Amino acid sequence: MKKTWWKESVVYQIYPRSFFDTDGDGFGDLNGVRAKLDYLQELGVDMIWLCPVYKSPNIDNGYDVSDYQAIMDEMGTMEDFDRLLDDIHSRGMKIMMDLVLNHTSDQHPWFLESKSSRDNPKRDWYVWRDKPTNWESIFGGPAWTYDPKTSQYYFHLFSKSQVDLNWENAELRRAIYDMILWWLEKGIDGFRVDAINHLKKDYTDMPNPEGLNYVAAWEKMTNVQGIQELLEELRRETFGRYDVVTVGEANSIRAHEIGEWISEEEGKFNMIFHLEAHEEAWSEESVGGVDVDDLRIVLDRWQRSTQGIAWNALYLENHDRPRTVSTWGNDRELWRESATALACMYFFMQGTPFIYQGQEIGMTNAPFDDIDLYRDIETKNMYRYNRQKGVPHVDLMKTLQKISRDHARTPMQWNFGANAGFTGGKPWIPLNPNFNWLNVTAQQPDPQSVLSFYKKMVQLRKQHEALIYGSTHLTFLECPYVYAYTREYGQERYLVVSHLDNDTCSWWSPEEGQLLLSNYARHIDGKLQPYEARVYLLT
Repeated sequence: MKKTWWKESVVYQIYPRSFFDTDGDGFGDLNGVRAKLDYLQELGVDMIWLCPVYKSPNIDNGYDVSDYQAIMDEMGTMEDFDRLLDDIHSRGMKIMMDLVLNHTSDQHPWFLESKSSRDNPKRDWYVWRDKPTNWESIFGGPAWTYDPKTSQYYFHLFSKSQVDLNWENAELRRAIYDMILWWLEKGIDGFRVDAINHLKKDYTDMPNPEGLNYVAAWEKMTNVQGIQELLEELRRETFGRYDVVTVGEANSIRAHEIGEWISEEEGKFNMIFHLEAHEEAWSEESVGGVDVDDLRIVLDRWQRSTQGIAWNALYLENHDRPRTVSTWGNDRELWRESATALACMYFFMQGTPFIYQGQEIGMTNAPFDDIDLYRDIETKNMYRYNRQKGVPHVDLMKTLQKISRDHARTPMQWNFGANAGFTGGKPWIPLNPNFNWLNVTAQQPDPQSVLSFYKKMVQLRKQHEALIYGSTHLTFLECPYVYAYTREYGQERYLVVSHLDNDTCSWWSPEEGQLLLSNYARHIDGKLQPYEARVYLLT
């Protein structure tokens, strides 16, 4: 397998509006990212993934783009972006942009032209029909909205403000490619491509034996036959011309399907984000932490399927997931231990590790008990829909406290001061009240903190090629709550152990092993303590 810079990198995902605000308007901004580059460099990350900063009405927090080649007002200016880009590169770091290609905002000039008349030249840049299908939007409700001016319906996979582009139209594709090339010429180092496996659709009705108003149509809008031809053209006309990294968000892709997506021989992207582990190993009905057996099955399947032919994108959290320490771990009495054990579990697998902002200090889900405290459109739609069905408010709040995307979007907790040091104004979303003890300032001097553990992991991975390029093999399968694996490369062999449970368990420490990393200062012979993690060099 080829050695490349992006395989050896550690990536830090920034949700800019919640990262750091420099102008007091309550929204994080590009200058806020610049202001924290020292922090990111001290953490040891090599690349920053920036969630959307394009011009947008922010119905879905930037994932509804109204101008791909301008910066949204809250974030700053293109000059601010250029300074950020220069500062990142001057430090030897890289930057990856979020790229939304499935849809635009309904305020994008392309759509405003498209909806102006049926014979507008850009009419076919979007999907219009006289009669809609019976599909349900991913955000709930109908996937089609009627336009009275032209007496047709337009399609939107997500909210009605996020209008799907018609990727069957060659002129539209050319305009998209030109926009991507513009960013690549500016000097960015890669893209995370949003919702990429939805570009091709089969616009026919779903079976509806239950007589529902709208029917979920996942199989007709996901990985539809013909999508690979579109993706190959996209790669050939844009990414493939540059030494950049690409990561596709591709829900429902399974490990046996990776060849045409990410293999070095025929893949359209370098990596993909899949949701299989999050879907299979934990759900809102789960009691306690993650199902370790299911987690091992899913992640080992991906490790084995990619070995020697493709590369994994490793992650615990992102802007669309609740905080892992609150779902897979124990965010109460074993908060520090579970945050670090989960980190150790994923970080040393084969693949490029991604750290989401706040994950490195163990940020938790927020205890919001009022729908007005939430900002996410998906969360609000879910609440409204279920209240109309008669689900009690209290029950819905319990569910949202587990699963809402807003848990990943509460402001970064920098210090003990007002608004956790995030802003001098009124934050766009409430803070998690635990910032009065859980913050960067509290953890920086503490060698046993979650932050210190992440720094040690980053450095350990950089120091040992086997933890990057080595083969991966599960071990200690007889221990039900222990996720353990070896990494082997040449003459080097390492053992990574994470005990993902609240109780102590029996375990046999390797006699020939040199302990390199642990989240406990003291160990018990023959035992693993609750959420204990260790990394050994095997001699």
